[in-house]
Amino acid sequence: MIMAFPRYDSYKDSGVEWLGEIPNHWLLSSGRVYLKPQKVRNIGNKVKTVLSLSYGKIIIKPEEKLHGLVPESFETYQIVGSGNIIVRATDLQNDQTSLRIGLVRDKGIITSAYLCLAPSKKLDAKFTYYLLHAYDLLKIYYGMGSGLRQNLDYVDFKYLPLPIPEPEEQTKIANFLDRTTTEIDQAIAKKQRLIELLQEQKAILINQAVTKGLNPNVPMRDSGIEWIGKIPEHWEVKQAKHVMKAIVDTEHKTAPSFENGEYLIVRTSNVRDGKLRLDDALYTDEKHYQKWTRRAVPETGDILFTREAPAGEACILPANTKVLIGQRMVLMKVDSGIMDAQFTVFSIYGGAAKHYITNLSTGSTVAHFNMSDIKHIPILMPNLNEQRQISQHLEKVSVDFDMAMIMERKGIASLNELKSTLIANAVTGKLKVCDRTF
Repeated sequence: MIMAFPRYDSYKDSGVEWLGEIPNHWLLSSGRVYLKPQKVRNIGNKVKTVLSLSYGKIIIKPEEKLHGLVPESFETYQIVGSGNIIVRATDLQNDQTSLRIGLVRDKGIITSAYLCLAPSKKLDAKFTYYLLHAYDLLKIYYGMGSGLRQNLDYVDFKYLPLPIPEPEEQTKIANFLDRTTTEIDQAIAKKQRLIELLQEQKAILINQAVTKGLNPNVPMRDSGIEWIGKIPEHWEVKQAKHVMKAIVDTEHKTAPSFENGEYLIVRTSNVRDGKLRLDDALYTDEKHYQKWTRRAVPETGDILFTREAPAGEACILPANTKVLIGQRMVLMKVDSGIMDAQFTVFSIYGGAAKHYITNLSTGSTVAHFNMSDIKHIPILMPNLNEQRQISQHLEKVSVDFDMAMIMERKGIASLNELKSTLIANAVTGKLKVCDRTF
């Protein structure tokens, strides 16, 4: 997103390549002058409010979530207060997506694995947060750190260059960013809610089509199953094992991947919303393809089904795609003489099958299907011609909904880009914040 920002009258070279020019009247200093490390142990468990860093925000952790991987005593935690800056300083090498900087707004305790920085009285705490957050967005920290796992330490912040405006200007910039980022976040939330509504409406239409058909005037009968209710009189209720030529479990591990591999490893993350997704695709070689397809070779038109992480996702294998399935995946070979594969996938996302999958998943810490569960998935079955008609109708409907959701997601991406750009430009002086700014 390209935008023209109001600029200051004059600039000077910061001498830092990634920082570039800063306003002529700003000071360029370093972290050792304005940021001090702080670690106050929670001796005697005096402070009870547990905080956590989540998506770049410091939040109070609800009591019901204080279980699992928590210490026996919170004496090992550190006490932090309003205005402190928290840095998740570990594992830069393996995680370059998480937001690592948070501003403390409430007194509490947080894991001592985090670095706590106390800004100088000459620094507005919110401005300091936005500045260090901008460095986070710009991925500056990933060129720092030490050790095998590339951890940050105070020494990394000690020599970190900081562009410093006058205190009054710091506050003005922080207030501007508070206001504009809140407005952007509200716009993003509206788009996210619209996506949720589109998903709900799409699911309703799929459910209606695979349980009642397309003809609202067709005679109905009781299915004999309470949670299915009435179905078209000429439809049957079948179990998955009766409409498949084979339901094949995978090897209970995923094949090793190779940079120049030619065979796609389909993992659970590659199957979402009825589609095969290749965003994080991994590939393997001929040797491992042969080993992982000994039980069955995935072919065009087969259904790829996830039995865990999450359970109940499915898609059809497209033409001209050689794949093997990874751990927690199941291969379904549809009997094309009685079942349309696409209708079967739509059925998994609606109606009897969806209800069955949801019931098995409810209350589970990790939803998981064994092979017996999968073989007994109920499928409502009209004749083959009607299945194809329903599939064609739902494919068209899905395209319309999916396009609408894609547009909203693009809008969200643009808003997030705008927010990041505003923050980075405001705290480094590329944007002049004044009463008329936006």
